[in-house]
Amino acid sequence: MQTVLITGGAGFIGSHMCDLLLDKGYKVICMDNLITSSALNIKHLDGNKNFRFIEHDVTKHIDIEEDLDFVLHLASPASPVDFDKIPIQISKVGSLGTHNALGLAKHKKAVFLFASTSEVYGDPLVNPQPETYFGNVNPVGVRSCYDESKRFGEAITMAYHRKHKIDTKIVRIFNTYGERMRADDGRAVPTFISQALKNEPITVFGDGRQTRSFCYVSDLIEGIYKLMLSDINEPVNIGNPDEYSILELAEKIIELTGSKSKIIFSELPADDPKVRRPDIAKAKKELDWEPKVGLEEGLRKTIEYFKELEK
Repeated sequence: MQTVLITGGAGFIGSHMCDLLLDKGYKVICMDNLITSSALNIKHLDGNKNFRFIEHDVTKHIDIEEDLDFVLHLASPASPVDFDKIPIQISKVGSLGTHNALGLAKHKKAVFLFASTSEVYGDPLVNPQPETYFGNVNPVGVRSCYDESKRFGEAITMAYHRKHKIDTKIVRIFNTYGERMRADDGRAVPTFISQALKNEPITVFGDGRQTRSFCYVSDLIEGIYKLMLSDINEPVNIGNPDEYSILELAEKIIELTGSKSKIIFSELPADDPKVRRPDIAKAKKELDWEPKVGLEEGLRKTIEYFKELEK
């Protein structure tokens, strides 16, 4: 039985990754300091003999006694509301945390996977964004704590690969949604669903014509798993290439919830990307991966989850 350490394992994506790997027969060590995640996301794993939770801040030295086969570094607050609240912690987890996780992988001779982001492309001037695009990022803007720490995380991951010959992977995660997102996450899907279920006005930034591509979480973690087992060391986009405007998303959520909410418009935040769509040709060719869950199906499942939270 192979052992996997997942940093950020109690978070939205990390907890789903714990489930997938346990289902596939791995032993999983979940590490999280619970700064933006929740122990409730992994409560259903209590008593699973192949699962262990360690509460720890990865920006501090990581010490694991067991042998490790994989280190998946998923730890990082990723919500826009956190960029203003905890920018230093976000900067540290992407830099010091990545360094510590890489050091552990080197010591254990483990495969290392870094969860990067489509935010490395910034406010892109190319659409869709292929892995070869270097991005258009404001290095000192309000989003830079996240954008630049992820760009640094990619850089140090590749440095460890080249210098220490570690088998490293980099997944560039595009907008993902699904069960276990925080209701106060600040991102479009949970915000719109929460507002719609309460029949509150749905707040759309700008004119709503900015676009996003929404990947359901089960598709994302399957892509990450395939990358984890691959021999690819360069970054790979994982996301859904179907593109929707934010206004279309708001209208779809109102329709699916049967809400009486009205759409109101607010000022567009600084450096908010106008477009966001992955070029997944590399994932399709090299990983035989592409998303299977359409937006309406995924939204219905996510809405049901948020309805349960309201009870």
